[in-house]
Order: sequence, then C-alpha cells, then structure tokens
Amino acid sequence: MAQTTEAGTRTPAGQSRTPRTPRVHRAWFVAAVTFVTIIGAAAFASLPGLLIEPLHGEFHWSRGTIGFAVSVNLALYGLTAPFAAALMDRFGIRRVVAVALTVISAGSVLTVWMTAAWQLVLYWGVLVGLGSGSMALAFAATVTNRWFVARRGLVTGILTAAGASGQLIFLPLLSWLVEHHGWRPAAVTVSLAALTVVPFVWLLLRDHPADVRLAPYGGDYAEKPAPVQGAARRAVTVLLKAARTGPFWLLAGSFAICGASTNGLVKTHFVPAAHDHGMPVTAAAGLLAVIGVFDVVGTIASGWFTDRFSPRRLLAVYYALRGISLLFLPMLLAPSVHPPMLFFIVFYGLDWVATVPPTIALCREHYGPDSAIVFGWVLASHQVGAAAVAFAGGLARDLFGTYDVVWYASGALCAAAALMALVISRPRPETPSPAGA
Repeated sequence: MAQTTEAGTRTPAGQSRTPRTPRVHRAWFVAAVTFVTIIGAAAFASLPGLLIEPLHGEFHWSRGTIGFAVSVNLALYGLTAPFAAALMDRFGIRRVVAVALTVISAGSVLTVWMTAAWQLVLYWGVLVGLGSGSMALAFAATVTNRWFVARRGLVTGILTAAGASGQLIFLPLLSWLVEHHGWRPAAVTVSLAALTVVPFVWLLLRDHPADVRLAPYGGDYAEKPAPVQGAARRAVTVLLKAARTGPFWLLAGSFAICGASTNGLVKTHFVPAAHDHGMPVTAAAGLLAVIGVFDVVGTIASGWFTDRFSPRRLLAVYYALRGISLLFLPMLLAPSVHPPMLFFIVFYGLDWVATVPPTIALCREHYGPDSAIVFGWVLASHQVGAAAVAFAGGLARDLFGTYDVVWYASGALCAAAALMALVISRPRPETPSPAGA
C-alpha cells in the first residue's frame, strides 16, 4: 500500500517521507496566509467603539447595555480560544478557521436586522464572540509552534501585529461609513471582510509541515502527529494541570490587566470618551488607527526583543510604561488633536500588544507542547479582563458622566501587572512540565 503526498510523490506505507529543502521555506507562506487571515478577521474588532453612540442614538439603549454586549463578545473571544486550539489539534487549522470566519460573517450581518438589545447580545456578543475566539492569538501561537523552531519570537510578533494592521485598514473606513451612511453598512463590511478570507484559508493554509514533506523552519523533520481525540477534555485537563502552578496565575492575572487596559478600555471607550470632550468621531477613530500603525512596529520589535532578552523584564517594562501613560490621558483629551495627545497615541501604540510575544514565550518555556492551549487560557483571562472593563467603562460613564475614574484605575492595575511579571519563576530543568509536556 502506498501513500500519496500533496506534492504528488508516492512512498511505501510506514516509510518516512524525505523532506524537501525549498529555496524559500513554506513556513513563511503559511505565516503570510495567517497574517492575511487575521487582518480579515480584525474588522470586527474595529467596530464596537464606533457603535456605542449610533446605537444609543437610534435605539436609546444605555451605554451600559451596549457595553454588556461588547463584554460578552470579549469574554467569549477569550474563553473560546483554548478550546479552539484543542480543536485545531483534532480537526486541523483550516477547518476550524474557515468555520470561525463564517460564523463571524453571519453574526455581523444579522445585526443589520436587529430591533432589541438581546439580539445585539446574541449576534454581536455570542456569534461574533465565538467565531473571533477561534481566530484569537491561540491561532497564531498554534501556527508558530508547528511551523517554526527558529525565529519564533519574531514570527509571533508579526502575526500578533496582523490584528493591528487590520485595525489600521478597517478603522478609518468603518468610521467614515458610520459617520456618513450609518452603522449598518459598516456591519455589512465587517461581514464581507471575514467571508472574503475563507477561500485563502481553505486553499493555501496547511495544518502541519509534514503535510508538504517539510521540516519546520529551523528544526528537524517529524511526522504529523495523529489527531488528538477529546478536544474539550484535553483543553480542560491542560487548564487543571497548569492551574496548579504559580506562573500560570501570574501570567493570567497580568494578561487580564493587559486586556482591561487595551481592548476593554481604549479600543471600546476611547472614541466615545474623546467625543465627550468635543472631538469628532472620525478624528478619534483616526487616532485609534494611528495606534494600529505603531502597534505593528512595537509588536514586531517586541518579538525581536523576546528572542534576545528576558521576557519577564520586557513585560514589567511594558506594563509600567502603559500604566504611566494612562494616568496622563484624562488631561490630554480635548476637542482637537494636539502634540501631547499624538505623543500618547504613538507611545500607547508601541506598547499595545507588545506584551504578547513575551507572554507566549513564557508559556512555551513553562508548558512545552501544551503551551498553545495554556496560552489560550491565559488569553481567556485577557478577554475576561477586557470584558469587565468594557462593561464597567460604560457603566461608569452612565453613573459619573465621565470616564476619568476608569483611566486612573487601569493605570494603577498596570503597575500591579508589572510587579506580577517580575516574580514569574524560571522552570527547573529537572522538573517535568506541569502541563504534561
């Protein structure tokens, strides 16, 4: 009996296939497809902050109600990630990602016909949350772990920056659509963006280097492992094992603060907060897009730094600088854009998701082959933190008429995250990985 490879050659059953050495390693093409996929899925992340005022004006829903729908989206985005990583081990990356993009597209387009707040929670919160959770950073971690041995930090930074690139591409367009044509065309645009990427995923993405008879970039050739049965059980089992270790809770706690101070606070509430001070929505959205520009630079640089410096110290520096910048933000909000605000935007952009490469590196250091699933759970804490502040920010605005208290509280939390990063221990070489590595 013979096996037919994707390249069209036939080898005797049970005999190892000889890996080819291409001029440009296929891993870089897989990384490029992953980058484009994350960009296409990033459209959904650009929209929530732009919807708060239009939905409040049209349906008279409170900002707390709208913030609750966003918080459900963010929470499911995180809680789905570890199960999605396990599902990728069971069914393959292509199938999981293609289904996820379709669910995002369906959830976004259904909001066009909603008439009640519970529909916003169901469509935008549940459907888009579940779909986007399967497209979370655990997707980038899975691709990096399978296809790369060398340059993992750099590749992680590049793939993480894809979300910022998507924000850069879609945020100005969506804000213009909301401003001139209403929020419904913007929701349809998000739906189409997610759906457009599906053919690229299905035709060009591959689950494992062995599928095309290659070794991972910078590593040795290995046969593709058999599908892992019981994806949900494995995700929970890995969580239970990792939860017995101190580094997991320090990583999860600091990353929850990361989510609270980025997706939950700035991405969701910066535009309405700036609008409260008289700044036009398009100008505020433009500032968020500028954050996306520098986010790309900062995240790729962080990946490069992670390959060379202690990820613990990098995290401590990133969180400390972020906290300081948030304490100054209430003094910078004004009807027009001025140099100190631009400095904040550039600075915050460089630090936005710079935390991801060192966090993934620490997961890999402590939890080995299970690191993608462990990072999925750490990402879940990130999104739970984001969800809490997305809701709390809207509630604080309803109660106090200002966002100031939320900015100050988030700044203080970032200081705590810096301390947590510094006390993460190093794994003992003689001790087996606590996550079953």
